[in-house]
Amino acid sequence: MRTRIYNARVLSMEPDQPIFDGEIWIDGDTISYVGPEKDGGEAIWDEQINAQRNLVMPGFKNAHTHSAMTFLRSHADDMKLDEWLNTRVFPAEAKLTGEDVYWQTKLAVMEYLTSGITSVFDMYMFRADGARAMRECGFRNVFCESINNFGGTLEQVESDYHTYNQDKDRLISYQLGFHAEYTTSREMMEGLAALSEKYQIPVYVHCSETKKEVEDCRSRTGMSPVAYMDSLGLFRHGGGLFHGVHMDEEDFDIIKKRGLYVVTNPASNLKLASGIAPVKRYLDEGIPLAIGTDGAASNNCLDMFREMFLVTGLQKVVCDDPEVVPAREVLQMAAVNGAHAMGLPECDRLAPGKKADLIMIDLMQPNMQPLQNIEKNVVYSGSKQNVKMTMIGGKVLYRDGEFFIGCSPDKVYEKAGETVKRILGAED
Repeated sequence: MRTRIYNARVLSMEPDQPIFDGEIWIDGDTISYVGPEKDGGEAIWDEQINAQRNLVMPGFKNAHTHSAMTFLRSHADDMKLDEWLNTRVFPAEAKLTGEDVYWQTKLAVMEYLTSGITSVFDMYMFRADGARAMRECGFRNVFCESINNFGGTLEQVESDYHTYNQDKDRLISYQLGFHAEYTTSREMMEGLAALSEKYQIPVYVHCSETKKEVEDCRSRTGMSPVAYMDSLGLFRHGGGLFHGVHMDEEDFDIIKKRGLYVVTNPASNLKLASGIAPVKRYLDEGIPLAIGTDGAASNNCLDMFREMFLVTGLQKVVCDDPEVVPAREVLQMAAVNGAHAMGLPECDRLAPGKKADLIMIDLMQPNMQPLQNIEKNVVYSGSKQNVKMTMIGGKVLYRDGEFFIGCSPDKVYEKAGETVKRILGAED
């Protein structure tokens, strides 16, 4: 399959490269040319897409989510995190089947596509069923292990590491992780550290999301969660922290020393009143940041436009400085850093040899006019209504409100509703 996208405004996300007028050539799942429009010579195109002067850029990477938690959307709102988890989320999740996860994952994929998201870092159970849904849709997914005291074994973790890193087209891959320090025994964490050492691989984890989490860890261990987990050897080969809201001075030093990514989830942290992550401090320290939506149980939508605006808007207020965290920095987090945090460097930019994971942003909408600064428009005034097309691996999965994922939206909605009715007793 050879595809040409022409008559485009191109934001490649290459360093210091501004938006330019040009075109993109795609061979199979890989970009072969990005630059000014030129004569294709004898090239025979299977499809030519006229971008009509709209913006083409790398897709957003949702660097922390729980896809199948769509079944808990609007079920357990306005609650504190520990109560929310223990009284509503964990009991409901205990009733899930693999088939439930399959359909709820497809529902999440549809929402990701409408938000310009081309890959996700997905931490959830029933991975075989989630992987089946992702593959059928053609969506790029990186599993993040979520083992904890309530489920999973180290043997299964090692097996999954091999199983889900075999995918030749890289639609499905896997990274080592666990749920959190407060849900995981020391013995299990030490076992994960041993696996990290054995395979020289990074580790990812929910960390320092609430003040209570940090205080409880300090009461148990005499250390912050970051320091305690580092003392167990979990971060010797890098990795990342999801949330990273409440940090000690020592934590910043450890994060820098270990080369960890921090994935900020502003909407979820606001809704659960967990706090506001010190994004400006991370940037000042040279710590790489990515952005995640978290799951639909806590957010409640999987919308990267809202996350991008909150990342910058909250910091401007907290720092009492409207100049901090500019739009280009936010796009870097959403498109480039997320790919690196997830282990997908081939998906970070529009350039020859990179995967053709890209989106088209409709600039002919009122919220994008006038075109004084397109990058700022995307971050400060953009919304899901502006996503005109989402392509993953050279295949168009969403265009002009229509999905190309192998099944109808009505079927997905029907099956997702059946899960909710059975588990939660909700009516249509």
